[in-house]
Amino acid sequence: MSRSLEDKKQIVADLKQLLAQSQLAVVIDFEGLTVSEITDLRSRLREKGGICKITKNTLMAQAVKDDAQWQPLVDLAKNSSAFLLIKEDLGGALKAYQAFQKDSKKTDIKGGVMEGKALSQAEVKAIADLPSKEQLLGQIAGAINGVATKLARGINEVPTSIARGIKAIAEKDDQDDQAA
Repeated sequence: MSRSLEDKKQIVADLKQLLAQSQLAVVIDFEGLTVSEITDLRSRLREKGGICKITKNTLMAQAVKDDAQWQPLVDLAKNSSAFLLIKEDLGGALKAYQAFQKDSKKTDIKGGVMEGKALSQAEVKAIADLPSKEQLLGQIAGAINGVATKLARGINEVPTSIARGIKAIAEKDDQDDQAA
């Protein structure tokens, strides 16, 4: 089914908008996936703030033609390509993709693009190993809680330390009085 020129222009405009909202774009080979598997992948990604966009490579090339940040996508988009566009939780979205990949055993990462730099398959996988947004927030909260606990202990020690100091001075004065 051939698309009209207006349809293609709208697809390119939509792709530009999606890319403008994304921090990372990953290109995968999706050959052999069924419609239900693609739906499953999209659902998993959506939960983590990612989108799986399947479009013709030529339309993606048109969308990134004037955008140096996403230009490296053109080199990665060969044969049957799907584009994982990730807005926020990079590690979480890539982990969701890896879980899908482990279950389906049908897709493979071709590479990615982030901040205008082409990323190899290994670099994309390294990003997936980063802690998720929730894990990072938990680590930060734990660190803040630890600092607050130490601060509270320190503040509680001040009156005790003052009391010990006063007692030591009083005992010294008593000893001096008795010696005199």
